[in-house]
Amino acid sequence: MELFDVVDAKGIPTGEIIERSEAHEKDIPHRTAHVWVVRMKNGKPQVLLQKRAAGKESFPGCYDTSSAGHIHAGDEPLESALRELEEELGIKADESDLSYAGIFHSHYEKIFYAKPFRDNEITFVYVYDRPVEIDDLTLQEDEVESVKWFDADYVQEKISPPRDELFCVPREGFSLVMEWMMNNKNI
Repeated sequence: MELFDVVDAKGIPTGEIIERSEAHEKDIPHRTAHVWVVRMKNGKPQVLLQKRAAGKESFPGCYDTSSAGHIHAGDEPLESALRELEEELGIKADESDLSYAGIFHSHYEKIFYAKPFRDNEITFVYVYDRPVEIDDLTLQEDEVESVKWFDADYVQEKISPPRDELFCVPREGFSLVMEWMMNNKNI
């Protein structure tokens, strides 16, 4: 059973804890941590996106943030980001390897598998800019089908209206990462 902290608009736990299913069923705000693996290639910013496994409860088979996951009750965003990066991609990083890029709120309702899926998340965004070779990664099969490097311009085009449904990358998170990359051009 996955338990989440209920949070306020700033992502601060209220002291109430709920089950994952209840958070999504009742549209209750909770926290997630996203890690974007980035690099510069031929002078262009690139992001590593994961293709979500076909069995995922939301956005199956879509390209998404490099690594992402819910923050369990009592956990902190940075420790959750590190855990997800290792679980999903096999990257064992230290706290100093991640850079904080910001926070955003996403709130939507969609239908998956003929059932409504509600998400009300406060997301903490981190950047990992150490060298990464796809062949060296160990993907979590039940979460990640594959990974691929994309030019940031291409991703921006795909997530801009009208959105390409093969890309479920959150625009707000992508914007935070692009801003981070512009301010850290020495990567």
